Amino acid sequence: MSNDDPVLFEIRQSHLNTGLRGIPVGTCRTSAVSPESGVSYGGYPVAELAELPSEDVIHLLLMKRLPTPLEAKAFAADLRRRASVPPKVFELLAALPREGHPMEWFIAGLLYLGMTGKTGDWMEDALNCIARTSAIAAAIFRIRGGWGDPIPPRADLAYAANFAHMLGAPEAHAQLPELLRFFHVLHMDHGGGNLSTFTGKAVASGHADVYVSLAASMASLYGPLHGRANQECLRFVKEVGTSEKPKVEAYVRKLLADGGKVFGFGHAVLRKEDPRAKVQYAFGEKHFANDPLVRTALALREIVPPILMENPKISNPYPNVDAVSGSLLHAAGLKDDNYYTVLFGWSRVVGIAAQIVDERVHMRDGKGVPIYRPRYVAEGQPEKHLS
Repeated sequence: MSNDDPVLFEIRQSHLNTGLRGIPVGTCRTSAVSPESGVSYGGYPVAELAELPSEDVIHLLLMKRLPTPLEAKAFAADLRRRASVPPKVFELLAALPREGHPMEWFIAGLLYLGMTGKTGDWMEDALNCIARTSAIAAAIFRIRGGWGDPIPPRADLAYAANFAHMLGAPEAHAQLPELLRFFHVLHMDHGGGNLSTFTGKAVASGHADVYVSLAASMASLYGPLHGRANQECLRFVKEVGTSEKPKVEAYVRKLLADGGKVFGFGHAVLRKEDPRAKVQYAFGEKHFANDPLVRTALALREIVPPILMENPKISNPYPNVDAVSGSLLHAAGLKDDNYYTVLFGWSRVVGIAAQIVDERVHMRDGKGVPIYRPRYVAEGQPEKHLS
């Protein structure tokens, strides 16, 4: 190793079989996660981007800069132009077993998109997939939920507003389009090493196309240890069942004493309250202050951290991005929490697609990251012979 090639990490025996946790394997050009300031996209704190249209933030992640006003208008129009989904895709979705989880439908939808429209160009396929994912996610809600046939996109609506339009949710609150817009922005990306992003990039390193790679990433997101956190948090809020602070505190203390888990608090990297959570709490206080579940989530925000601080082993007792998102979605009219991971995937497709493009087109002076092939150390295999 040359003197100008710094050692970033020393691998020890104790690091094996720990899921590569904390071990550097590459660089990320789209986003970063800081223990103190939280998530940023292209250097911008994500909380500052939460007021922007989805299209502007998609441009930032793909092109590594925010668009000028003229570029923003042209880019939004380009995404709308790409948004049409072949009818065959909806026919295939309608034939899926209703017993399948919505995320299994979403994975299938991404594969169907690839089978009916891939170009083989990394950026073109990324843009097309991002543009069409809203129609797929909305169709899953409508077909699987019995809401009716898929609704075509409108040429006059922005990205998130179009998604709300295509959902056509029967119980939609007037604030649903706005909630979906900043939910989309807040969840687009999260550094390079989370399971779903790493999976998508690893599959693409074998030169599988964008759609297959994103389907694989969504399979990783589907697992209960990764993408279902907002679903689990909503169910926890429902179990608490009250916003009366003395009762909430008594419930949490008994839960912890009995060895239970408080969902929605703590983070693997952050050491302060997640800025994405702050944005969502503020929205809840403004628009859903009378909703029972939102009130419970707000009470938990106040009561849980001081209780968790009593345990010196807990490094982050603060709310994370999932603590209140499920309660907000429920208040806005999307009542079935089985679909919440699809909404997470709808958002995260953007960042993962952008990182796949980076690794395939830009890394190593355009040569791309080689196929992933980590080394495994043989263990428990003494030499043997048949005779």
